[in-house]
Amino acid sequence: MKSTDHLTATIKQAGLRLTPQRMAICRLLGESSEHPTAAWIHEEIRREYPSLSLMTVYNTLNTLVELGAVNELGNAGDGNMHYDGMTSPHINLACITCHRIVDVDSPGIANLDEEIIQKSGFKLVSSRMMYYGLCPDCQKKN
Repeated sequence: MKSTDHLTATIKQAGLRLTPQRMAICRLLGESSEHPTAAWIHEEIRREYPSLSLMTVYNTLNTLVELGAVNELGNAGDGNMHYDGMTSPHINLACITCHRIVDVDSPGIANLDEEIIQKSGFKLVSSRMMYYGLCPDCQKKN
């Protein structure tokens, strides 16, 4: 997970004003282990900043993604784009029933990155690995 300070520095690097709303977005991403959607972020932060627009959330997220400070995960079976403040190599597990996403660290991921670099000659700037299935809670319900 990226620190709030790193995320706010990324906003400044992009030439954007560091408004209280953008700081709140960075704080939420930097302190949370959640994999939120833009709509979820918007709802959470609007409690403190009622004038926050959804467009500001999307623009801030897009800037953070473009600069590599946040990863776009795609959907978790719910049709919504999810974001991840942790950009170090790890695996994401998405539950296809409750749409919760959890992180799993695996030393094998670093080895896989190295293997891909060696075989392809690519300079990797980021990666994401998403597995889909049923979380333990949803397995118990079924």
